[in-house]
Amino acid sequence: MTDRKLDGKVIVVSGGTKGVGRTISEEFGREGAKVVIGGRDEAAALKSIRIIGTYGSDGLFVHTELENINDCQKLFDEAVKKYGKIDGFFNYAGITPVSALDTCDVETFDKVMNINFRACFFCCQQAVRYMRENKGGSIVLTGSAHAWGGQKDRAAYACSKGVLLTLMEHIAHHYASDHIRCNYLTLGWTPTEGEVALRSQQGMTETELRKQAASILPMGRMLERTDYVDALIYLMSDNSSMMTGSTFRITAGEYI
Repeated sequence: MTDRKLDGKVIVVSGGTKGVGRTISEEFGREGAKVVIGGRDEAAALKSIRIIGTYGSDGLFVHTELENINDCQKLFDEAVKKYGKIDGFFNYAGITPVSALDTCDVETFDKVMNINFRACFFCCQQAVRYMRENKGGSIVLTGSAHAWGGQKDRAAYACSKGVLLTLMEHIAHHYASDHIRCNYLTLGWTPTEGEVALRSQQGMTETELRKQAASILPMGRMLERTDYVDALIYLMSDNSSMMTGSTFRITAGEYI
């Protein structure tokens, strides 16, 4: 296959067994990247790796419990052990529990911050370490419109996404001289497995969820996983080699 945008690159994806993470892992492979999938669902990861193989590329699954910092380190160590380098890191993993400021308990707060922020922080630490050895690379943090205040019942989640925005700016500012770039991709309202499960707990079907979202979002429909593919491939490719510290919004016009 020719003219593939990510040929020769090694990209790590945290949360790569679900939702947008799984879709983009397969698409990175389609574009020629070797993809290291971090997550807990081995069966899902192996299916994606088989798909990646049909594109003439390769993949690796690393079982990753993001609340365990050693696992965050292992995800990158195993990637380098097999492929010799890291060119990209897409931090997708995260959770979105209901958590209003005045009712959020300590356990919920700690779990959100440990998975959404602490794990990302130490994954980025590993990514920067290895990208320095490789003379550069691209980090993309998964953002949310909640980062700018958020809905009332997503206080802890909003804070976790806000601090990722600060982390993105920090990396972009301080590691540009190492040719390590970092950008923040603001995802919109997407019917991922986690979102559908959360709404199901609230008594809402996916059809009802989509109908409600269509009535709220300015562009009239929910985002699909494929809506993010072109942006993520661009951000991981050499075409964006001079782009860092930027915030991409793919939200169907949603501003919370």
